[in-house]
Amino acid sequence: MPEYVVLDTDVASLSFRDRLTSPMSALLAGRITCVTFVTIGEMTKWAELRDWSPRNRQRLDLWLSRQVHLGYDLSVARTWGRLSAAAQRRGRTAQVNDTWIAACCLAEGLPLATLNIKDYVDFVQHHGLVLAR
Repeated sequence: MPEYVVLDTDVASLSFRDRLTSPMSALLAGRITCVTFVTIGEMTKWAELRDWSPRNRQRLDLWLSRQVHLGYDLSVARTWGRLSAAAQRRGRTAQVNDTWIAACCLAEGLPLATLNIKDYVDFVQHHGLVLAR
């Protein structure tokens, strides 16, 4: 059975630009990579803000078409609500997009590949988010 892994936006961006570090490339080798609706939105925003050429936008579209897309649904929304409420109760504030990405991973039961571990450590410690190893 193939292993799926969700790419955080930082890892997705590096993968798209063929700039992954050797350890991350090794970690992703042989796995099916997924991106969330959040990462798709963030990468699209970058293309817009940087006035990418049609050729570069087409490259992004092609790269995204090769990923499994994790969308928004009721389960993800409820998971996001629980994560956000729990963080607020603990006096913690998490970035909204990081919370959505964590919610997608938790709702689907998939590990997350990230280079920004500090952004997700709260979700790991308190909610069982699994980071890809």
